[in-house]
Amino acid sequence: MKNRTVIFLGLTLAFGLTMSLPWLVPHCGWTALWGLLPLLVMERLATAYKVKYFWWWHYAAFVLWNAATTWWVWNATAGGAVFAILANALQMSVVFGSFRWVKRRITGVLPYIYLAAAWIAWERFYLTGAQISWPWLVLGNAFAETTSLVQWYSVLGTLGGSLWIWLSNLSLFGLMVALSDGRMAHWNGKARIAALAAPVLILFGPMAWSACLRFEEEGTPLKVVIGQPNYDPYEKFESLSQAQQDARYLALLEKAQWSSDPTLVLAPETFTAHVYTNAIPEHETSVRLQHFLQKHPSASILYGASTYEPRLGHQAPDPCAYDMGRQPDGRHRWILAHNSAIVTDTSGRYALYHKSKLVVGTELTPYPKVFIPLENWLGGSLMAKDVGQKEISCLPVHGVPVGTAVCYESVYGEFCTGYVRKGAQLLAVITNDAWWGNTPGYRQHLSYSRLRAIETRRWVARCGNTGVSAIIDPAGRILDRTPWWKPAVLEGEVQLLHGQSFFVRYGDMVGRVAVFLFLLVGAAAIFRPKR
Repeated sequence: MKNRTVIFLGLTLAFGLTMSLPWLVPHCGWTALWGLLPLLVMERLATAYKVKYFWWWHYAAFVLWNAATTWWVWNATAGGAVFAILANALQMSVVFGSFRWVKRRITGVLPYIYLAAAWIAWERFYLTGAQISWPWLVLGNAFAETTSLVQWYSVLGTLGGSLWIWLSNLSLFGLMVALSDGRMAHWNGKARIAALAAPVLILFGPMAWSACLRFEEEGTPLKVVIGQPNYDPYEKFESLSQAQQDARYLALLEKAQWSSDPTLVLAPETFTAHVYTNAIPEHETSVRLQHFLQKHPSASILYGASTYEPRLGHQAPDPCAYDMGRQPDGRHRWILAHNSAIVTDTSGRYALYHKSKLVVGTELTPYPKVFIPLENWLGGSLMAKDVGQKEISCLPVHGVPVGTAVCYESVYGEFCTGYVRKGAQLLAVITNDAWWGNTPGYRQHLSYSRLRAIETRRWVARCGNTGVSAIIDPAGRILDRTPWWKPAVLEGEVQLLHGQSFFVRYGDMVGRVAVFLFLLVGAAAIFRPKR
């Protein structure tokens, strides 16, 4: 028993280390191609030894992986970090536990097909339908710092990477089992060659495919100027006045080289606050930006804002609307809070986009019909109640549609394809990653923008409050970037493109097939008698 515990502990640590490397060490995405083997081996031993309460072992392994890669959330919210780590690991364990349940009812390789399909189906649910969603550790994200291996994400998307990881690990595991059981010795030569060739093809075939893919579309050049003001977030929201923030940012922009060429200027997420959507031109930041634009009339400025949309009515326009009191005519004044992106130019006209994918707890109240009455009953504030835009839209910059992902939205691959289907010729990402400090968090978030560039085959201009602002080409290469925790201006040129990748046109084919297989094999297990 003691030796078994030592073995399980070693396999748990091996799993946590190997699966964490892609998120912590650059260019280590390939380790995920066999990183699941310790977990699969441990499960096989637990089945052979009929280990009771094995659930705690695989839950511990998933907690270790989540904690090693996303501990930095603690810097922004301690409670949120603990919840994210434990709850996400719990969901992983539920998926893995359902695989073990299927194994007790179905023999052969079908349970392992179920495992891969169920995992990817769960990832798809996280990326599309779940209100409580934390897709940071989607397996396909392992290659965010190894983009040369996954140029085919323009065809299959990030869940194609999840499929690659599962196929690689399961093929290697199957070979190990065949060798350890001695079954391979009874196979003929062709069977042995096939058993050895399959893992090699699965491991290296996608790499060869990626090396063969070339992106060659030429577009119209557009100059971009990205201002990274480097405000400490606590200073920004607690002690710096908006006038001080605006002045520091605009002084930073004056260091850029200005010309008469059309220019997109980017400012970060929540650059300004307390903006009422019916009075944007009168807001103090808007006035200062207009003064700046009069000196640089070829520029358009795209910036983040905390906006408030007033509504009048007898009924709340949204479950998350704030009731500001009853008016003399009997109607109530409601306020909808948004995390928004605003674009303007010298004409004085404005266009808005409200962030759609909201962060649970700090922005989003999930399942509001349940949690908001609970909040009212407790008489406190459980969660922020921002309201997201229902339908995705683009912002016009010099007459060109630009898809603007606000912070967390850049983690969602198929969501970002919606900008391109709406006509976006360029992707912009505005964010504030300073809450996490100098941790792997902001580097991981930057790397996910590289995957969005490949999937959509669009240039990405990324602006952070501090570290890291960057210009990324459609192959996911970072062509220029700012340093961490320093005020900086990044000037460069992007290309406005019109084509659509296969992934943009047809969406997440891998996820859809995975959902079908998950339901099919799961149903077979349910209706088959227990062995």
